[in-house]
Amino acid sequence: MADGRDGRKAEVDPKLLELLACPLTKGPLTWDPERSELVSRVAKLAYPVRDGIPIMLPSEARTISAEDMLTPPTPRLSGPS
Repeated sequence: MADGRDGRKAEVDPKLLELLACPLTKGPLTWDPERSELVSRVAKLAYPVRDGIPIMLPSEARTISAEDMLTPPTPRLSGPS
C-alpha cells in the first residue's frame, strides 16, 4: 500500500520506532510495512505513516478488525543490547 502521496511505500526509521509508543495505552507499536502503519494491538488501532512521518493522533488511526488481529505481529525492531 502506498502512502498516498507519491506512490511509494512509507518507511519508518528503526531508531524512531524504538522510541514511539501508543498515545492512548503507552504500549508498544509494531510496524506493518504492507499498510505503512504503526499498530497498537492493545488499543486495536493502526496509526498511518505519511511521507515517513507517523501520524500519532487517535482521530487519524484506523480501528483494527478482528481479521487483522489474527495476523501475527511484525516483531519490534530492537537496538543494540
